[in-house]
Amino acid sequence: MKKLLTLVALAFVAGCATQNETSAPLSLTATSFDALAGWERENFSSLLPVLRQNCHRVMQLSPETSLGGADELPYGREAGNWSAACAALETTTDARSYVQTWFQPYAVDGNAFYTGYFEPQIEASLTRGGPYQTPVYGRPKDLVRTKATNGQMVTGRWDNGQFKSYYDRAQIDQGALDGQGLEIAWLKSPVDLFFLQIQGSGRLLLPDGSQIRMSYDGKNGQPYVPLGRVLVQDNELASSAVSMDSIRGWLEAHPDRMMAMMERNPNYVFFRRDDGSLAQGATGAFGVPLTAGRSVAVDRSVIPFATPLWIETKLPDAKGQPAPWQHLVFAQDIGTDIKGAGRADLFTGWGAFAQYVAGNLHEGGRMVVLLPRPPADSSAP
Repeated sequence: MKKLLTLVALAFVAGCATQNETSAPLSLTATSFDALAGWERENFSSLLPVLRQNCHRVMQLSPETSLGGADELPYGREAGNWSAACAALETTTDARSYVQTWFQPYAVDGNAFYTGYFEPQIEASLTRGGPYQTPVYGRPKDLVRTKATNGQMVTGRWDNGQFKSYYDRAQIDQGALDGQGLEIAWLKSPVDLFFLQIQGSGRLLLPDGSQIRMSYDGKNGQPYVPLGRVLVQDNELASSAVSMDSIRGWLEAHPDRMMAMMERNPNYVFFRRDDGSLAQGATGAFGVPLTAGRSVAVDRSVIPFATPLWIETKLPDAKGQPAPWQHLVFAQDIGTDIKGAGRADLFTGWGAFAQYVAGNLHEGGRMVVLLPRPPADSSAP
């Protein structure tokens, strides 16, 4: 997704938030399950499918495969670290007992910060015509990733033997990709495309009533600039008023400035058609379908894929009021603006309420990382 990005948190809201703690190095303190607020009220029966989904994916990897994670983590950074816990899962019917036996909780020191992302539902056509004039582009053939002289991976294109940055949003809007046959769908509005790219995947509602999914298939390598931050800096929006709805509202209310404003973010996302089941979310960066309310995007350099996280925060309820939300989620995605310890982006699903929650979720809280116990741990059977 945001990748899966996504793509994989409401980046423009996060970009406006103060997150001093989340940019600090990872610091952990061992804790107990009794110290997790709301642990006894968790819906444990719903956890087994996600746990098994994660283990199935991990066990497809060679034992030495890195799942990510900071050096400070005592265990769980390689696929092989999960073999004992995943083997035990095969015969488990009691999720609470399983998690408490095979995982050790560590509280992330400092405040956590949470945002949300979702799968937008957008009117579209597979052919150009009438109101459908904004193309959704597939991945260009000349978009490549290569290793720079400093050893870092970079994205760009080769031009007469020289490696150059890939076209930015403004250049693509002005026709840099015309004539390559990359159009895989057509939308009614450039604003719809912009929000589809922010989320990293989405569902297209076709004129015949059917739906298809667009999934993330790469980005141009240009820096991501949160539009909410730009609008605040330009005194167009108050920082307290930044949300997905307010940003969309500003764009639609200023059609003469809309394109120039969106082009302040040079980052551009490409898509592919995903014919997977629409009963689940799009596939995240970890390679498993996302589950609403259980999947989060994290900074993979801090938190390994598959890791369970206990979240204590607040989510907006149907009346717009923040309500306590304490649940176990799983690191299954990454996001462009999801950086640092204690930072996570909750996948809220699809539909109007999922959009509402994602667009209004920017809350602090507590994060607890659950790492698999080594087989020799005396608390594991």
